[in-house]
Amino acid sequence: MAKAPRLGPYICGIDAALDVVSGKWKGLILWELEAHGVRRFAELRRGLPGVSEKMLTQHLREMEEDELVHREVHAEVPPRVEYSLTEHGRTLNRALGPLGAWGTERMRRDLQTD
Repeated sequence: MAKAPRLGPYICGIDAALDVVSGKWKGLILWELEAHGVRRFAELRRGLPGVSEKMLTQHLREMEEDELVHREVHAEVPPRVEYSLTEHGRTLNRALGPLGAWGTERMRRDLQTD
């Protein structure tokens, strides 16, 4: 599969990483697939309230091109399509863990200052 064109050259690793996870829904898609394993499109959409079909499709395609998500089409009528994380996607989720912890702490801090 051809790699998605990127904006590089990158200044640092953070720059390259943020290029892959850019977009409001990608982090949430990673989280949803990590939490539930294999998900069909409609299950992903229900798990991400507010995402449009177009945006979810676009992000899933980009994530598949980046080898973060595996898309499996089952030869059934109607066709069944399932999404899961690749090992590369799981490593990204592990890398994002500390960022999520930082965000949780920030939410707690912001609640205390209100």
